[in-house]
Amino acid sequence: MCGIIGYVGSKQAAPILLEGLSKLEYRGYDSAGIAVFSDDGITVKKSRGRLSVLSEMTDSGTNVSGTVGIGHTRWATHGEPSDVNSHPHLSSSGRFAVVHNGIIENYIPLKKKLMDKGIEFVSETDTEVVAHLFEYYYNGDVIDTMIKVIERVEGSYALGILSLDQPNEFIAVRKASPMIVGLGEGENFIASDVTAILNHTRNIYYLEDDEIVVLRADGVKVYNVDREEVKKEPFQVSWDVSAAEKGGYEHFMMKEIEEQPKALAETINPRIQDGKIVLDDISLTADYVKGINKIYIIACGSAYHVGVVGKYVIEKLCRIPVEAIVASEFRYSDPLITDKDLAIIISQSGETADTLAALKEAKSKGARTIGIVNVVGSAIANASDDVLYTWAGPEIAVATTKAYSTQLSVIYLLSVYMAKLAGRIDDAEYTKLVEEIKRLPELVSGILEKKEQVQYLASKFFNCHSIFFIGRNLDYAVSLEGSLKLKEISYIHSEAYAAGELKHGTISLIENGTLVVALATGDALFDKTVSNIKEVKARGAVVLGLAKADEPHRQDSGDYVIELPRVNELFMPSLAVIPLQLFGYYVASLKGCDIDKPRNLAKSVTVE
Repeated sequence: MCGIIGYVGSKQAAPILLEGLSKLEYRGYDSAGIAVFSDDGITVKKSRGRLSVLSEMTDSGTNVSGTVGIGHTRWATHGEPSDVNSHPHLSSSGRFAVVHNGIIENYIPLKKKLMDKGIEFVSETDTEVVAHLFEYYYNGDVIDTMIKVIERVEGSYALGILSLDQPNEFIAVRKASPMIVGLGEGENFIASDVTAILNHTRNIYYLEDDEIVVLRADGVKVYNVDREEVKKEPFQVSWDVSAAEKGGYEHFMMKEIEEQPKALAETINPRIQDGKIVLDDISLTADYVKGINKIYIIACGSAYHVGVVGKYVIEKLCRIPVEAIVASEFRYSDPLITDKDLAIIISQSGETADTLAALKEAKSKGARTIGIVNVVGSAIANASDDVLYTWAGPEIAVATTKAYSTQLSVIYLLSVYMAKLAGRIDDAEYTKLVEEIKRLPELVSGILEKKEQVQYLASKFFNCHSIFFIGRNLDYAVSLEGSLKLKEISYIHSEAYAAGELKHGTISLIENGTLVVALATGDALFDKTVSNIKEVKARGAVVLGLAKADEPHRQDSGDYVIELPRVNELFMPSLAVIPLQLFGYYVASLKGCDIDKPRNLAKSVTVE
């Protein structure tokens, strides 16, 4: 949530800042602003609304002179979206300008202290506290001042700060909120995400918590809170710049839906060698897996829905109890997790605040942790005992598609790997399961070739007021994701229910014309799901069904039926989710919604 960019070099800063913010707008689009050193001091331009408003105000940055600056795109937490609440924020004298991603949890007592000293506040934000606090403690040394500030603020933060006394540099710091440093030739950068600076450099530093960086055109220095210089190893980003561009698609979301076969292949294929699953440098042993008492899969949003799938798959293959739990609930439930348990932590960004906090909670109680993330060097990757990367590439649309799919594939690989280690499956079953996982990219590609069928169905139902998704077992797990995709980008009320629960109250919501999306892809539970379909149809529902193409009674699964190819049922979620992603996309498109940037949402949730 919120995006930060900073630049120091010989080029005009404002156009570079705006270009970077355009790549970060998925992180927040309530307002945007820049602060640049100029001959007259610090020039600040900011505005409520999309980045286009700021770009027009500054003529794409060309009318703001200066070669050092910071920028910000906001997702509002403290204070409504407005010009005055937009970042950057200035200190009382205008000596310092601050951009901030995160939340200052103790800003109220800090604000009271500063107000008691006669300092006036102009915004409702927690960030303004940092600007005034920096000026209050400033002693002529920006590093000492930064140390004093971060010793007093509590919460999560990525901060970029300009000081009038240092017009050729700026300073930044992070704690539990993403920030990278970009290393260029005669220019250097900070950013919340590598996509913001890929056009300028591929060499970056990943900052650790409370590492302070001072950036000048001719170099970068990183310090810890003891003022000791920290030597960092640069990382070279291998992503193609075009991966973060639309490439002719109307929306990033459709581009990323279409990229799923490639992303799945790049996540799966390197991990299957000579017919065997090879999980990077993961250090699980047969004795360890056999001794696991319980597995917790901890995540938020779509990643949590991956965890629900994972519960069914791991329990089926490994015969180990699994609990999928929302990260925020795990942290505050005083969890009964011990050193006999395994915690699998799933996050696309690797920076999700609740998920990171849950990981730390699990580790504090002795549990072993495996992180499943997409971003190399992210906080969750660094904090986990083992990490499995999803090679999905950059995902720009707020509504996840290919990150979800690649996370599923890693769960499958890990499940089969552990089942073989523990002796729960024999060689023949192991070989068959591995071959089925290898088929997934091709099968997904085949479903995407028939996307016009889903587009047609969306045209019939895009005016619905409520849509319900039902399924049993793995179908229920996928229903959760299908419902979320629809509601978050189309704003249609949608809920997912375990099909067997309908008669326990939920069926009262069904009336004539209500659309029910019914997943019936499992052989053993097909007939039971069909019974639930008949129950809702008897009360006036129209049913859109998903079933296997070779299911002899597939037409019983709905008034309209999307047919899926057969694969091992444990891996069917990877196929069933594709039409649901497409359905949500096409419904939102027909409603004229802002698909890549749905209202009130941001891509990376880095605050609680």
